[in-house]
Amino acid sequence: MTVLDFHEKLKTGKTSAREAVFGFLEKIKKENKILNAYLEIFEDDAIAQAQKIDERIASGETPDILWGVPVAVKDNILIEGKIASSASKILENYVASYSATVIKKLQEAGAIILGRTNMDEFAMGASTENSAYGPTKNPLDHSRVPGGSSGGSVAAVSADLAILGLGSETGGSARQPSAFCGVVGLKPTYGAVSRYGLMSLASSLDQIGPIAKTVGDCKILFDTIKGLDKFDSTTMDYGLRTVDKKVKRIGIPKEYFEDGLDERIKKSIENLIKRLEKNYEIRHVSLPHTKYAVPCYYIIVPAEASSNLARHDGIRYGVQKKSDDLLEVYKKSRGMGFGNEPTRRILLGTYVLSAGYYDAYYMRAQKVRSLIKKDFDEVFNEVDILLTPVTPTLPFKFGEKTKDPVSMYLADIYTCPANLAGIPALSQPIGWTEEEGKKFPIGLQLMAPPGEENRLFEMGKHIENLVL
Repeated sequence: MTVLDFHEKLKTGKTSAREAVFGFLEKIKKENKILNAYLEIFEDDAIAQAQKIDERIASGETPDILWGVPVAVKDNILIEGKIASSASKILENYVASYSATVIKKLQEAGAIILGRTNMDEFAMGASTENSAYGPTKNPLDHSRVPGGSSGGSVAAVSADLAILGLGSETGGSARQPSAFCGVVGLKPTYGAVSRYGLMSLASSLDQIGPIAKTVGDCKILFDTIKGLDKFDSTTMDYGLRTVDKKVKRIGIPKEYFEDGLDERIKKSIENLIKRLEKNYEIRHVSLPHTKYAVPCYYIIVPAEASSNLARHDGIRYGVQKKSDDLLEVYKKSRGMGFGNEPTRRILLGTYVLSAGYYDAYYMRAQKVRSLIKKDFDEVFNEVDILLTPVTPTLPFKFGEKTKDPVSMYLADIYTCPANLAGIPALSQPIGWTEEEGKKFPIGLQLMAPPGEENRLFEMGKHIENLVL
């Protein structure tokens, strides 16, 4: 069901919140053993919340749009009284002392949180193979990855183990898995959604991203969690800035359709562009610094991550390995607690921030980031929206890229520029293709100027109507 389907049934008495929760819990118990989408189910809490919803409806209250809607939440978003491990051994016993702003907003809206979902450890990865608690499987083919790092939440929505999901976005972590699993994922404008209660990876890039089955559902979730927050000074009320301009001109960046893009994805998107030409002006544009986005991203992210992860030292919270020597406590706790990918990025980030290399790497990457943002600013003077692929390939198989970190990093090649520029971007399925006798979704990415999420939703809904 979509949110609108569920809301109509709840409003007309064709279903109840308790009935829905019991149905989802039963399905999760059967299928999660294979998928490993959820790390923990909040069964008692979910049933209790559903009971309250049903009682309010029975008393005559008219349900709001998210009343009783089951939501899956990524394990790096804090929920008071619940473990928040970020899929890492170093935080396996950490219990959140407060709830993230987005969680409070969902609870106030009447949504029901079913549980916390699997992810790449500390959101570092593009496949959900880096979890300390085992990988999540793609619901469409269990031999393939669901993408990452929000693979658990995306797989839960794709497999009907939740109606909505929350992921986090640093370089495509909601959009890329959404493309791999055939659902809709949004990377909001930087500052549109509060990061209070989101475990930091790279603070200048991170955003919480909605995951849904349709563009309409994605908009409902985004509208619920967006807005100013006194606990996050980076939030802005983009609703006051947006001109809500209708989409007339679509830009096609040539750099996104060059060598490396799977021909099936390229052909599918080109066919869609031909159909869009009937109603929109199509312009071929250039984002010349796109080719530097991945190396720029993988300097800035490890640098910020090495700083953010310094707090996990075995002293203040999380797992602690005992020793008579303080330095040994640090070494043993961090050595045991962090997996290979966080260790790799901490080392790389510490290196590029060191006195001898700060200017050569980190400062230069920040200058390139400014050029990438400038490219987008200039292009959005010509067009209203950009249309690109989400990923260069179909979902890859487990183990296919783990031995070569660089090839894994290139999975972010089409998504990380939006994070570097701070602009909103939407991933949605536009069709299917076959490989090895199985069907896989093809994802499309839409990008808009800062604060113009409504352009993405308008265009996304139009494309949904075209391809359905």
